[in-house]
Amino acid sequence: MQPQIILKDKEQIEAIKRAAKILVDLRRLLEPKIRVGVSTLDLDNLSCDFILEKGSISAFKGYKGFPANICISVNEEVVHGVPKEAKILRDGDIVSLDIGVNLDGYFADFAFTKPVGRINTKTKKLLEVTKKALDLGISKAKEGNFISDISWVIQNYVEANKFSVVRDYVGHGIGLSLHEAPEIPNFTSSRNKGEKISRGMVLAIEVMVNMGSWEIEILSDGWTAVTKDRLPSCHFEHTVAVTENGPKVLTR
Repeated sequence: MQPQIILKDKEQIEAIKRAAKILVDLRRLLEPKIRVGVSTLDLDNLSCDFILEKGSISAFKGYKGFPANICISVNEEVVHGVPKEAKILRDGDIVSLDIGVNLDGYFADFAFTKPVGRINTKTKKLLEVTKKALDLGISKAKEGNFISDISWVIQNYVEANKFSVVRDYVGHGIGLSLHEAPEIPNFTSSRNKGEKISRGMVLAIEVMVNMGSWEIEILSDGWTAVTKDRLPSCHFEHTVAVTENGPKVLTR
């Protein structure tokens, strides 16, 4: 039996938006701190303090045993990177931050990738394509479309640009818990199938794109996912509400 999709009313969407606002403000705080010489643990500690100051809690810390407040993944690390004092950012790195908060029982989730110093042309294109793929996916989050329409447009755009979408992790419903139905893959065999998109859905549309192969593996810490070919990976995500006026990005 398929898990039930929880549709949210306007008041619930406003509550999720308040959680999302914390993520927007946290990004503004973190972006100038992502620079050469900073450790990923520094960024995690800063995030922890900010999240608590706003009266919220990390949606990730302790989730299935995850040991940190946010996920910080560098270069070939795809997702679920565990912040460490010894992990120091260097010129030419790209850093993906995945952040979720719980504010009064309402959840929002968000991810972005930022370059450290100067990056090469191909890596810059990887970031641009991933961000654009997310925007295209969001544009399909309209009442009457299908979840597979989101998957289709993301996969086709990414692969047309000679990159690959990660298949081991997917986007998801969100709001009353961190992970809800439906799952939102970034790949599909065909559009116009599966779950239909309805007004009141709140979706964490989450695009992870690899420079090389889509294949990943998990490091010995049991958390950090890396590309199998060790080429760079990029990650962008927004929490999006499906409204009568189309998709509304709550984390923008």
